[in-house]
Amino acid sequence: MESFAELTRLRRSMRKFTDEPLKPEEVETLLRSALMSPSSKGKHAWHFVVVDDKHLLEQLSHCKSIGSDFLAGAPLAVVVVGDPQESDVWVEDASVATTVMLYQAEDLGLGACWIQLRNRFTPGGTPSEEIVRSLLDIPETLQPVAMVAIGHKGMERKPFNEDRLLWEKVHVNKFA
Repeated sequence: MESFAELTRLRRSMRKFTDEPLKPEEVETLLRSALMSPSSKGKHAWHFVVVDDKHLLEQLSHCKSIGSDFLAGAPLAVVVVGDPQESDVWVEDASVATTVMLYQAEDLGLGACWIQLRNRFTPGGTPSEEIVRSLLDIPETLQPVAMVAIGHKGMERKPFNEDRLLWEKVHVNKFA
């Protein structure tokens, strides 16, 4: 990638993937970038669960009412788990790490999409976090925040249309 500005313009959520598996070095690069993501006071209040088992990906794809079904077609998911006992800003730390992974995936030429877990539910009302925790044996003291579906792009997406930038949401010195 030529620049971070170009990376932010090109990165789009990808919900369709090819069947091609990721190379071990691609997975390592994704995890390395997440492990280097900024965290409050260097607490690193997150854990990452890498899932490449097709059966588990299929089961995880049903953890929400909407917005997770495409996970069944991804070759890889990284579940980002926060540790509330480690830091009071565990949600923010986990979110930063998730964002870093999304940009790293694009930099590698891969597609990726954030799947929100926190405060989401199955059609029957079960918290998505509980489903994921149960499937992946995540301790009760930890909180699944998001999953990142990652794979080789199975469709083309146009770069972000900068004509749609909401400059009216930018305020200088004061909100007014």
